[in-house]
Amino acid sequence: MSTATVNPAGGNSAAPAADACCAPSQGEAILKAEEAEALALRFKALSDPNRLRILSIVSTSEAAETCVCDLSEPLGLKQPTVSHHLKILVDAGILHREKRGVWAYFSVVPGALESLGSSLAPKG
Repeated sequence: MSTATVNPAGGNSAAPAADACCAPSQGEAILKAEEAEALALRFKALSDPNRLRILSIVSTSEAAETCVCDLSEPLGLKQPTVSHHLKILVDAGILHREKRGVWAYFSVVPGALESLGSSLAPKG
């Protein structure tokens, strides 16, 4: 099959074969199904405004961590609701939980946010 076409103004121009656009990409950069599932869970964890606010509070803390006791008031949420949101962020691998006595302290998992951002960047 020829890829040359006649240009109405005269001359030939190269055009891709008609069936080239219907071939699925086979590159290494394509997410595998299980990778997409795991990634979707992490993005779903961030899809709630309260969880984004929690992440903002924790990530901007001067100590690089926040006690669960310091989250209810700025969020305007009751402690069980805050704990629910924190569990989702921990289960998604975005926050790390460390128990100290009766309190739990939360910090951002190193590289977690960067890996989410890089998962959307073109690979090549």
